[in-house]
Parts: sequence; structure tokens; C-alpha cells
Amino acid sequence: MAEVINMPRLSDTMEEGTVATWFKKVGDTVKEGDILAEIETDKATMEFEAFYEGELLHIGIEEGQTAPVDTLLAIIGEKGEDVSAHLGGGTAPVAEEVTASEAAPAQAEVAAAPTLPDNVEVITMPRLSDTMEEGTVASWLKKVGDTVNEGDILAEIETDKATMEFEAFYNGTLLHIGIQEGDSAPVDSLLAIIGDKDANVEQAIAAATASVSAPVEEVEKAAPAAPAVAAPVAAPVASPVAAPVAVQNTSGRIIASPLAKRLAEERGIQLATVQGSGDGGRIIKRDIENYQASGSVAFAAPQGIESVEEMANSQMRKTIAKRLGASKFTAPHYYLGVEFDMENAMAFRKQYNAIPDTKISFNDIVVKATALALKQHPQVNSRWYDDKIVKHHHVHMGVAVAVDDGLVVPVVKFADELPLPQIGAQVKDFAGRARDKKLTPAEMDGSTFTISNLGMFGIETFTSIINQPNSAILSVGAIVEKPVVKNGQIVVGHTMKLTLACDHRSVDGATGSLFLQTLKSYIENPITMLV
Repeated sequence: MAEVINMPRLSDTMEEGTVATWFKKVGDTVKEGDILAEIETDKATMEFEAFYEGELLHIGIEEGQTAPVDTLLAIIGEKGEDVSAHLGGGTAPVAEEVTASEAAPAQAEVAAAPTLPDNVEVITMPRLSDTMEEGTVASWLKKVGDTVNEGDILAEIETDKATMEFEAFYNGTLLHIGIQEGDSAPVDSLLAIIGDKDANVEQAIAAATASVSAPVEEVEKAAPAAPAVAAPVAAPVASPVAAPVAVQNTSGRIIASPLAKRLAEERGIQLATVQGSGDGGRIIKRDIENYQASGSVAFAAPQGIESVEEMANSQMRKTIAKRLGASKFTAPHYYLGVEFDMENAMAFRKQYNAIPDTKISFNDIVVKATALALKQHPQVNSRWYDDKIVKHHHVHMGVAVAVDDGLVVPVVKFADELPLPQIGAQVKDFAGRARDKKLTPAEMDGSTFTISNLGMFGIETFTSIINQPNSAILSVGAIVEKPVVKNGQIVVGHTMKLTLACDHRSVDGATGSLFLQTLKSYIENPITMLV
């Protein structure tokens, strides 16, 4: 069945997008995760990947063209499938005839629907965490009939992660509580109603219940969908705030909000010594922040401004998260750490670069040495399947490159057969085009092993997540000058630490260790790579 792909909304403010580049053409096979196109938004040029498999049957927006969000971008389906119905060429469904007598009851029903009185605000169960689906009211700090001011704590709500204070964003009277203490309800269920104390409470409850519980399909039938419009946010109004008044707690039990308890524990404050200024003498956040022990000097609480920045996840970042998460939680990783003597490698590089028009880096030496070692240990250069292990006798070296949105892994094909200068030229070319987002999918496909080098950033040792479907990845640190022991004497030397992460399903510890021994012989005696 054909799948219609529309112009995606790749940023929160995006209203239209421009197709910068198509990586597939009509007739090409598309796999889930393939990059279909680069799309320019109002913020950046981003890669857009396929979420379906099949053949690219139709392109709706050509390169260089701009179209609103949700415009037909492409159609993916089975080879030869008829897509005319999706292009306006099919027969439109005939709407059922509705008589005036049938329509009248529906109209009457809509007209009879209760409306929310003026100056009444409906509060629903909030989504207090990214994974929250329902919440439990742990305690109400206000009761029906109480006056509520903006910023007052209405209730404590238990989510799937923590118990959190929920504050009011409106002024008025608490007219109705929809979820009692100890009860649970899904996100967006009716939690409370706040409004004028003289408001018609029954009408408000009826209208609020209808608005939060009406099935989506009924709403869609009642009226055509309208574009979502963000509700205006009222600007804060400056007003004098009275100093909090401490209220004596006469119950004999220490009552404190979860946040206050946490702050008190962090600061080593005994709650029994704190006088609460909340309802009924309840200890709240400001009481802990303004707390001063008997005889201590009072310090003003800092008046800093909290600041955050939100960035929409790019398609690259989402892909990285998806693939590395899958690797980390499906492949049993283990790590082998080694430290190599780099004196000979440093001398080798200096002599090699003395050749006119020649310049190689330590990374080029590591890539070449690793490729040669993999030829001798194909088990490390392998891929795991549920029913078999495939050993690669060719070496396609993935080289991790950092870019603004994360990292990409271009592939140096047949790295063991390339001379050092050619390896250096390819890696440099890949790195430059990666940062400009000019790499093609083919240049990032087919790796059999991966190297990640953070030595240029001064990182001495680290571990990496395996770049599946590889069975291993090598993490390369910086070359460090340090005291070393040679021939029983302490001398100044240069060493480099490397960490091999292996998938234990396909690479055993002894296998990985033998590979590192071979790699050591090449790096510590680099002239052997030229023999």
C-alpha cells in the first residue's frame, strides 16, 4: 500500500520548507532510515529520512521548490503501484446525502452543548514529564471555595518519575476539584476549575467535562479541522508582593512540600527547625531558601534569572539517538584498554613528512595500522546475525567526524590497500564535506570497522558505542608526554591510549586481545606497514 509523505515540520516555527537536494529519484528503492532529501527550514538545512520501505513512486516538490508544511512531498509504495488517487486523479468518495430533517437534530445537539461561563478557567491533568501518561493527586493544598492566586501551589501530583508541586496560573476561587486525593487519571483529564466565586458552577462543570472528554472523532465530524493556533501567553504584570507570613503548624506533624524536603536535605537543614509560611504552616521552597539558623547571619537569597534554550532535534540527531541506543542496548559491549609507545611513530611521521608535497597525520597512521591488523583478524572485522557471523576479508574503515548536529561516519573503502597519503587525503576530504553536509549516503555506507579519534581535543582515554552493524570500534586518545620505564630507567617518553569496544556475541576477549597485539606491532614499528 502506498505511503504518502508530506512536507515535515522540522522546527517549531516552520511554516514552509524548500527541498535543497533529493538523494533518491523516482524508481529508486528506499529503505527505512535512508536519507530521502535535504530540506531547508526557517532555521537550518536538515536531512529528512524515510520511515517506510518500497519504491519511490512520485516526487511532489522538486529541488529548489518551496511548499507549506503538510504539502505532498513524495509517495513510497510497491513497484508499479497506481498512485493516481493520491494525486487527485482518483475518484473522490461520494458524501452521503443528509436530509434537512437528519441535520436538524445534530444542529440542535451542537447548539445545546453547554458553554463555559465567562471568567472561568479549566485546569487539566498536566504532563509533568516527557513520559507521563497519567498522574495521581497526592494531596490538595487548596479546597473548594478557597481563594487562589497565581503562583499558589494547588496540589502535589505524582508522575511516573517524581512527586511534583503544581501551581496555579490563574487568580480566582477554586470552584471544583475533578480528581480527588489518591485518585489517578490520564493526562488532560479534568483536574480543577477556577473562576469568579459567583460563577455558575454546574454549568462550568458540564462545559468543562464536555470539552475534555469529547471523543476526537466526534469533534472531527462536527466541524472541519482548523489550523492549530498557539494560545496567547499573558505578559506578567508587576505588582507589589506582600512578604510571606509564617503560620504556626499546630498539628504536631512536620508538613513540607517534596521540593522543600529535597532542598532541606541538600543544605543539611532540619525541617523541625523551620517555620513554614504555606497553608496550615506547611514548609515550602521559600522557607528553605530564606532559612537562617538561630544566631546565624542572614543572607539575601540570590535573585538570578533562570535561563534555558530549547533546540528541536534534527533528523541527524534523531538518527544518532536511534542507532546508538539500539547498539548499546542490543550488543553486549566490553572494553579492552591498551597504551602504546609512540616514539617510533613520531619519528616515522617526521621522516615521512620530510618528503616534498607529503603530509600525513597520526590518525592516518592509526587507520592504516588498524586496517592491516584487521586483515589478520577478520573475526574483529565481522558482523553478527542471529544465525551466523559474517567475517569481512575487505576493510572498509569508518572514520567518525564531528559536525554541528552530532557526528557522521564516512567510510574509507579498502583502507588496507591505500597508501598513507591517500588515506589522509580521503579523510580530510570527507571531514570537510561532512561539515558542509555534502556527503552522499553511499559515502557513509558499508563500514566493517570504525575508528573514533578525540586525541586532537586533548582527550587521553574514552570508550565509544559500537557503530552497528560493526562488531567493534576503536577509541583513540591523545599522545601524552610522560615518564616511562625503559631498560630499567625512568625516562621521558610519549604514549597513546586506545580502547577497543567489542560486541561479545561475535568477538571474544582473547580475539580482541590478539588483534590489539598485532595493532601494537604496527604502530610501535610503523616501518613494517610499508614492507
